[in-house]
Amino acid sequence: MALLTALVAFVYHLPQVYKWLLKPYYLASTFMALVFLLVRKCPGICENLPSQREDGNSCDFDWREVEILMFLSAIVMMKNRRAITLEQHLGNIFLFSKVASVILFFRLDVRMGLLYLTLCIVFLMTCKPPLYMGPEYVKYFNDKTIDEEIMKDQRVSWLVEFFANWSPECQSFASVYADLSLKYNCEGLKFGKVDVGRYGEVCKKYKVSTSPMTKQLPSLILFQGGREVQRRPQIDKKGRAVSWKFSEENIIREFNLNELYQKHKKLSKNKDQGPETQFEKTPEEGAAEQENPEEEEEESETETKKDK
Repeated sequence: MALLTALVAFVYHLPQVYKWLLKPYYLASTFMALVFLLVRKCPGICENLPSQREDGNSCDFDWREVEILMFLSAIVMMKNRRAITLEQHLGNIFLFSKVASVILFFRLDVRMGLLYLTLCIVFLMTCKPPLYMGPEYVKYFNDKTIDEEIMKDQRVSWLVEFFANWSPECQSFASVYADLSLKYNCEGLKFGKVDVGRYGEVCKKYKVSTSPMTKQLPSLILFQGGREVQRRPQIDKKGRAVSWKFSEENIIREFNLNELYQKHKKLSKNKDQGPETQFEKTPEEGAAEQENPEEEEEESETETKKDK
Protein backbone atom coordinates (compact mmCIF):
# COMPACT_ATOMS: atom_id res chain seq x y z
CA MET A 1 0.00 0.00 0.00
CA ALA A 2 2.83 2.39 0.86
CA LEU A 3 4.54 1.61 -2.45
CA LEU A 4 1.31 2.30 -4.33
CA THR A 5 0.85 5.61 -2.51
CA ALA A 6 4.39 6.68 -3.35
CA LEU A 7 3.88 5.71 -7.00
CA VAL A 8 0.63 7.70 -7.21
CA ALA A 9 2.31 10.73 -5.62
CA PHE A 10 5.20 10.50 -8.10
CA VAL A 11 2.85 10.29 -11.09
CA TYR A 12 0.81 13.21 -9.72
CA HIS A 13 3.89 15.42 -9.41
CA LEU A 14 5.51 14.17 -12.62
CA PRO A 15 4.72 17.33 -14.65
CA GLN A 16 6.39 19.48 -11.98
CA VAL A 17 9.40 17.15 -11.90
CA TYR A 18 9.77 17.38 -15.69
CA LYS A 19 9.49 21.18 -15.56
CA TRP A 20 12.13 21.29 -12.84
CA LEU A 21 14.57 18.89 -14.55
CA LEU A 22 14.29 20.64 -17.92
CA LYS A 23 16.11 23.69 -16.60
CA PRO A 24 19.45 24.39 -18.36
CA TYR A 25 21.55 23.63 -15.28
CA TYR A 26 20.19 20.09 -14.88
CA LEU A 27 20.26 19.37 -18.61
CA ALA A 28 23.91 20.44 -18.85
CA SER A 29 24.82 18.55 -15.66
CA THR A 30 23.20 15.37 -16.97
CA PHE A 31 25.14 15.63 -20.23
CA MET A 32 28.43 16.23 -18.39
CA ALA A 33 27.81 13.24 -16.13
CA LEU A 34 27.00 10.88 -19.02
CA VAL A 35 29.41 12.13 -21.69
CA PHE A 36 32.01 9.39 -21.10
CA LEU A 37 29.36 6.67 -21.40
CA LEU A 38 28.18 8.27 -24.63
CA VAL A 39 31.70 8.46 -26.05
CA ARG A 40 32.51 4.86 -25.12
CA LYS A 41 29.26 3.50 -26.61
CA CYS A 42 28.68 5.84 -29.57
CA PRO A 43 29.14 4.10 -32.96
CA GLY A 44 31.65 5.84 -35.19
CA ILE A 45 33.61 7.19 -32.21
CA CYS A 46 34.19 4.21 -29.95
CA GLU A 47 35.93 2.22 -32.74
CA ASN A 48 38.81 4.72 -32.68
CA LEU A 49 39.30 4.64 -28.91
CA PRO A 50 42.05 2.62 -27.19
CA SER A 51 41.01 -0.36 -25.08
CA GLN A 52 42.70 -2.79 -22.69
CA ARG A 53 40.16 -5.54 -23.25
CA GLU A 54 41.52 -8.92 -24.29
CA ASP A 55 39.01 -9.19 -27.13
CA GLY A 56 40.02 -5.77 -28.44
CA ASN A 57 36.43 -4.45 -28.36
CA SER A 58 36.89 -0.69 -27.90
CA CYS A 59 33.13 -0.07 -27.71
CA ASP A 60 32.84 -1.75 -24.31
CA PHE A 61 34.27 -0.99 -20.86
CA ASP A 62 37.50 -2.63 -19.77
CA TRP A 63 38.03 -3.99 -16.27
CA ARG A 64 39.61 -0.77 -14.92
CA GLU A 65 36.74 1.38 -16.15
CA VAL A 66 34.23 -0.98 -14.57
CA GLU A 67 36.17 -0.79 -11.32
CA ILE A 68 36.09 3.03 -11.35
CA LEU A 69 32.37 3.12 -12.11
CA MET A 70 31.60 0.68 -9.29
CA PHE A 71 33.69 2.76 -6.88
CA LEU A 72 31.77 5.85 -8.06
CA SER A 73 28.45 4.12 -7.30
CA ALA A 74 29.61 3.21 -3.78
CA ILE A 75 30.74 6.78 -3.06
CA VAL A 76 27.43 8.25 -4.31
CA MET A 77 25.43 5.81 -2.17
CA MET A 78 27.45 6.74 0.92
CA LYS A 79 27.08 10.49 0.33
CA ASN A 80 23.37 10.25 -0.42
CA ARG A 81 22.72 8.63 2.96
CA ARG A 82 23.05 12.11 4.46
CA ALA A 83 21.23 13.92 1.66
CA ILE A 84 17.87 15.46 2.57
CA THR A 85 16.36 16.89 -0.60
CA LEU A 86 16.22 15.73 -4.20
CA GLU A 87 18.58 18.57 -5.13
CA GLN A 88 21.22 17.18 -2.78
CA HIS A 89 20.86 13.66 -4.20
CA LEU A 90 21.25 14.92 -7.76
CA GLY A 91 24.09 17.23 -6.75
CA ASN A 92 26.08 14.29 -5.32
CA ILE A 93 25.46 12.21 -8.44
CA PHE A 94 26.56 15.03 -10.76
CA LEU A 95 29.63 15.93 -8.72
CA PHE A 96 31.11 12.45 -8.40
CA SER A 97 30.16 11.52 -11.96
CA LYS A 98 32.20 14.45 -13.22
CA VAL A 99 35.15 13.51 -11.02
CA ALA A 100 35.03 9.93 -12.30
CA SER A 101 34.71 11.16 -15.90
CA VAL A 102 37.83 13.31 -15.52
CA ILE A 103 39.79 10.25 -14.34
CA LEU A 104 38.37 8.06 -17.12
CA PHE A 105 39.08 10.59 -19.88
CA PHE A 106 42.65 11.20 -18.70
CA ARG A 107 43.20 7.44 -18.62
CA LEU A 108 41.75 7.14 -22.10
CA ASP A 109 43.58 10.10 -23.68
CA VAL A 110 45.35 13.06 -22.08
CA ARG A 111 43.96 15.44 -24.70
CA MET A 112 40.39 14.27 -24.06
CA GLY A 113 41.00 14.59 -20.31
CA LEU A 114 42.20 18.18 -20.67
CA LEU A 115 39.23 19.03 -22.91
CA TYR A 116 36.72 17.56 -20.46
CA LEU A 117 38.40 19.26 -17.48
CA THR A 118 38.19 22.60 -19.30
CA LEU A 119 34.50 22.06 -19.96
CA CYS A 120 33.94 21.30 -16.27
CA ILE A 121 35.70 24.52 -15.23
CA VAL A 122 33.70 26.59 -17.72
CA PHE A 123 30.48 24.94 -16.55
CA LEU A 124 31.33 25.61 -12.89
CA MET A 125 32.00 29.30 -13.57
CA THR A 126 29.03 30.02 -15.83
CA CYS A 127 26.19 27.71 -14.83
CA LYS A 128 24.72 27.93 -11.33
CA PRO A 129 21.97 25.79 -9.77
CA PRO A 130 18.52 27.43 -10.05
CA LEU A 131 17.36 29.26 -6.93
CA TYR A 132 14.23 28.12 -5.11
CA MET A 133 11.25 30.14 -6.35
CA GLY A 134 8.39 28.31 -4.63
CA PRO A 135 5.85 29.61 -2.09
CA GLU A 136 7.13 30.74 1.30
CA TYR A 137 6.30 33.03 4.24
CA VAL A 138 9.80 34.47 4.61
CA LYS A 139 10.90 38.08 5.02
CA TYR A 140 14.24 39.00 3.47
CA PHE A 141 16.43 41.34 5.53
CA ASN A 142 19.36 43.55 4.71
CA ASP A 143 22.08 44.81 7.06
CA LYS A 144 19.78 47.52 8.47
CA THR A 145 16.30 46.00 8.57
CA ILE A 146 17.24 42.82 10.45
CA ASP A 147 17.87 44.62 13.76
CA GLU A 148 14.89 46.93 13.31
CA GLU A 149 12.49 44.06 12.67
CA ILE A 150 13.74 41.84 15.48
CA MET A 151 13.60 44.65 18.05
CA LYS A 152 10.32 46.19 16.84
CA ASP A 153 8.06 43.78 18.75
CA GLN A 154 9.87 41.68 21.31
CA ARG A 155 6.84 39.43 21.76
CA VAL A 156 7.51 38.01 18.29
CA SER A 157 9.93 35.09 17.90
CA TRP A 158 12.06 35.14 14.75
CA LEU A 159 13.76 32.16 13.15
CA VAL A 160 16.34 33.66 10.79
CA GLU A 161 18.43 31.82 8.22
CA PHE A 162 21.84 33.22 7.31
CA PHE A 163 22.61 32.02 3.79
CA ALA A 164 24.66 32.67 0.66
CA ASN A 165 23.54 32.05 -2.91
CA TRP A 166 26.90 30.53 -3.84
CA SER A 167 26.59 27.81 -1.18
CA PRO A 168 25.16 24.51 -2.50
CA GLU A 169 24.05 23.59 1.04
CA CYS A 170 22.00 26.79 1.28
CA GLN A 171 20.42 26.20 -2.12
CA SER A 172 19.42 22.67 -1.15
CA PHE A 173 18.05 23.84 2.20
CA ALA A 174 15.88 26.59 0.63
CA SER A 175 12.89 24.33 -0.08
CA VAL A 176 13.02 22.79 3.43
CA TYR A 177 13.05 26.23 5.07
CA ALA A 178 10.21 27.40 2.83
CA ASP A 179 8.07 24.40 3.85
CA LEU A 180 8.69 25.16 7.53
CA SER A 181 7.62 28.77 7.03
CA LEU A 182 4.39 27.63 5.37
CA LYS A 183 3.59 25.29 8.27
CA TYR A 184 4.61 27.35 11.31
CA ASN A 185 4.35 31.02 10.35
CA CYS A 186 1.90 32.96 12.55
CA GLU A 187 1.59 36.40 14.13
CA GLY A 188 4.01 35.59 16.95
CA LEU A 189 6.41 33.24 15.10
CA LYS A 190 7.95 34.55 11.91
CA PHE A 191 10.66 33.46 9.50
CA GLY A 192 13.40 35.60 7.96
CA LYS A 193 16.47 35.29 5.76
CA VAL A 194 19.55 37.43 5.27
CA ASP A 195 22.15 37.00 2.52
CA VAL A 196 25.54 37.21 4.24
CA GLY A 197 27.18 37.07 0.82
CA ARG A 198 25.79 40.55 0.11
CA TYR A 199 25.82 42.08 3.59
CA GLY A 200 29.23 41.49 5.15
CA GLU A 201 28.51 43.52 8.29
CA VAL A 202 25.73 41.13 9.25
CA CYS A 203 28.01 38.08 9.28
CA LYS A 204 30.52 39.94 11.48
CA LYS A 205 27.88 41.00 13.99
CA TYR A 206 26.26 37.57 14.28
CA LYS A 207 29.56 35.66 13.96
CA VAL A 208 28.70 33.69 10.82
CA SER A 209 31.68 32.72 8.69
CA THR A 210 31.45 33.24 4.92
CA SER A 211 34.65 31.43 4.00
CA PRO A 212 34.42 29.13 0.96
CA MET A 213 35.42 26.23 3.24
CA THR A 214 33.03 27.15 6.06
CA LYS A 215 30.59 24.72 7.64
CA GLN A 216 28.43 27.51 9.09
CA LEU A 217 26.23 27.99 6.05
CA PRO A 218 23.37 27.81 6.36
CA SER A 219 23.01 29.01 9.97
CA LEU A 220 19.70 29.16 11.81
CA ILE A 221 19.31 31.55 14.76
CA LEU A 222 16.22 31.82 16.95
CA PHE A 223 15.57 35.30 18.38
CA GLN A 224 13.21 35.78 21.32
CA GLY A 225 12.73 39.07 23.13
CA GLY A 226 15.06 40.72 20.60
CA ARG A 227 18.07 38.55 21.46
CA GLU A 228 19.61 35.30 20.27
CA VAL A 229 18.59 32.26 22.32
CA GLN A 230 19.64 29.35 20.09
CA ARG A 231 21.50 28.59 16.87
CA ARG A 232 22.41 25.67 14.65
CA PRO A 233 25.05 24.66 13.82
CA GLN A 234 26.70 25.35 17.14
CA ILE A 235 30.24 26.73 17.34
CA ASP A 236 32.82 24.97 19.51
CA LYS A 237 35.56 26.63 21.58
CA LYS A 238 37.92 26.65 18.60
CA GLY A 239 35.41 28.55 16.47
CA ARG A 240 34.51 25.57 14.28
CA ALA A 241 30.99 24.58 13.37
CA VAL A 242 29.71 21.37 14.93
CA SER A 243 28.34 19.04 12.25
CA TRP A 244 24.54 19.07 12.19
CA LYS A 245 21.96 17.71 9.74
CA PHE A 246 19.57 20.38 8.45
CA SER A 247 16.52 18.14 8.09
CA GLU A 248 12.97 19.27 8.77
CA GLU A 249 12.62 16.84 11.69
CA ASN A 250 15.82 18.06 13.37
CA ILE A 251 14.82 21.71 13.07
CA ILE A 252 11.34 21.10 14.48
CA ARG A 253 12.79 19.19 17.41
CA GLU A 254 15.79 21.40 18.23
CA PHE A 255 13.92 24.70 18.00
CA ASN A 256 10.67 23.37 19.58
CA LEU A 257 8.64 24.73 16.66
CA ASN A 258 5.49 22.83 17.64
CA GLU A 259 5.50 24.31 21.16
CA LEU A 260 6.37 27.81 19.88
CA TYR A 261 3.63 27.67 17.28
CA GLN A 262 0.95 26.60 19.77
CA LYS A 263 2.08 29.21 22.29
CA HIS A 264 2.04 32.12 19.84
CA LYS A 265 -1.16 30.91 18.24
CA LYS A 266 -2.93 31.18 21.62
CA LEU A 267 -1.47 34.63 22.19
CA SER A 268 -2.67 35.83 18.79
CA LYS A 269 -6.18 34.48 19.50
CA ASN A 270 -6.32 36.38 22.81
CA LYS A 271 -5.15 39.50 21.03
CA ASP A 272 -7.88 39.16 18.40
CA GLN A 273 -10.58 38.95 21.08
CA GLY A 274 -9.95 42.59 22.04
CA PRO A 275 -9.29 44.47 25.28
CA GLU A 276 -12.50 43.26 26.93
CA THR A 277 -10.86 39.90 27.62
CA GLN A 278 -8.38 41.62 29.92
CA PHE A 279 -11.19 42.40 32.38
CA GLU A 280 -12.78 38.98 32.39
CA LYS A 281 -12.90 37.22 35.75
CA THR A 282 -10.80 34.20 36.41
CA PRO A 283 -12.49 30.92 37.44
CA GLU A 284 -11.29 31.46 41.04
CA GLU A 285 -12.85 34.92 41.23
CA GLY A 286 -16.14 33.65 39.82
CA ALA A 287 -16.23 30.81 42.34
CA ALA A 288 -15.54 33.22 45.23
CA GLU A 289 -18.42 35.45 44.14
CA GLN A 290 -20.80 32.49 44.02
CA GLU A 291 -19.77 31.46 47.56
CA ASN A 292 -20.36 34.97 49.07
CA PRO A 293 -23.51 36.39 47.43
CA GLU A 294 -24.62 38.03 50.74
CA GLU A 295 -21.50 40.19 50.91
CA GLU A 296 -22.21 41.52 47.42
CA GLU A 297 -25.80 42.43 48.44
CA GLU A 298 -24.58 44.27 51.59
CA GLU A 299 -22.03 46.22 49.56
CA SER A 300 -24.68 47.24 47.04
CA GLU A 301 -27.03 48.42 49.84
CA THR A 302 -24.32 50.58 51.46
CA GLU A 303 -23.52 52.13 48.09
CA THR A 304 -27.21 53.10 47.53
CA LYS A 305 -27.40 54.67 51.04
CA LYS A 306 -24.33 56.78 50.35
CA ASP A 307 -25.84 57.99 47.08
CA LYS A 308 -29.00 59.12 48.91
